[in-house]
Amino acid sequence: MRSINLIVVRLLVDIDDWQEQANSEMWYHAGPGGSGSTADRPLPSRQLSRPRRLGDSYEANIRERDMFDFSLVAQGQGTAIFAVVITVVVLVVLFVISRYFGLWIQSMLTGAQVTIFDLLGMTFRKVNSRAIVRSKIMATQAGLNDPELTSKALEAHYLAGGNVQQVIRALIAAKKAKTISLTFREATAIDLAGRDVLESVQTSVYPKVIDCPPRGSAKPSLDAVAKDGIQLRVKTRVTVRANLQQLIGGATEETIIARVGEGIVSAIGSAENHKAVLENPDVISKAVLAKRLDSQTAFEIVSIDIADIDVGANIGARLQADQAEADTQVARARAEGKRASAVAEEQENQAKIQESKASVVLAQAAVPRAMAEAFQTGKLNILDYYKLQNVAADTEMRKSLSISAHGGSDSSDSK
Repeated sequence: MRSINLIVVRLLVDIDDWQEQANSEMWYHAGPGGSGSTADRPLPSRQLSRPRRLGDSYEANIRERDMFDFSLVAQGQGTAIFAVVITVVVLVVLFVISRYFGLWIQSMLTGAQVTIFDLLGMTFRKVNSRAIVRSKIMATQAGLNDPELTSKALEAHYLAGGNVQQVIRALIAAKKAKTISLTFREATAIDLAGRDVLESVQTSVYPKVIDCPPRGSAKPSLDAVAKDGIQLRVKTRVTVRANLQQLIGGATEETIIARVGEGIVSAIGSAENHKAVLENPDVISKAVLAKRLDSQTAFEIVSIDIADIDVGANIGARLQADQAEADTQVARARAEGKRASAVAEEQENQAKIQESKASVVLAQAAVPRAMAEAFQTGKLNILDYYKLQNVAADTEMRKSLSISAHGGSDSSDSK
């Protein structure tokens, strides 16, 4: 556009120079009276440097006519270029009006105050102008008077990847609720953090119920054991409300479920017996609520309700039986150790007996040798030898008689 303007200006300057030259030459040749006399007229500046020759007036007339024709052509070209420029400008203006006139009229009539230049800037910045204008109109009509809520702020949020219309709807819902304090800065921060700001506002207005344990989990209930060893199976429903001030950086539903489960197990485990819990299930709710489990979370616990409670297995008796079985196994192991020690000791005694018998055999083998030596030395005669044999035979007979007598008594006792 700037180059076209420079060309037009240069053409206009050249046309002025050509017109001035043509007028000067016409005045020099014709003069005011129409005669070709030049005696009493000064020469133009462009012809002072060259002498006049014969036939100069004819050549000047020819040159004058050509110059005049060229000036007319130049004037026509300049006018055409100027008309083209004006046409282009008019087309651009008509295009802008046809595209943005509807949005601009809507913004002006509703008081959104979005100018046509703002709409053009949005196009150049690749911003969805329709979404921005509609969001600004919604905010204005709803009476949102946050000073930070401007069209520039909406454009910045859109360029950052946020959902502009969702943020405006959340602000309108918070304003209509009259119990929720939510600013435009907080709403945009929540939206850019990846959370659904409108759902958060709705959860703050209409509390949400969370099942504990959640549906579809591996265990259908929370299992806890009282002090008497009886297992209780509990299902609870936790009613929570969104805490918008802690929604950024606060813990989510999974943390609430885990903390509530921990509190229920602790409350049942501190009960003296399971009957007390069955009589007053609200003991669990009061104990869990007293621990303030919703601190540093994105939710505020409204209530904890016991949906179902059942009696499970006797975990205490099972543990005692398992302990008795373990004690029995330990006693058996100890008895087996003692038996093994006794068997080893018996084997040692048997070895000692065999060793003693071997010593006796050796001693008996030495008896004949000693008797032979006694015979040779005269310490033992034949008569003494026979007496010794008689004593040995008598001993053997008595031993056999005693054995037979013990055998007869054992047989009579058995009869």
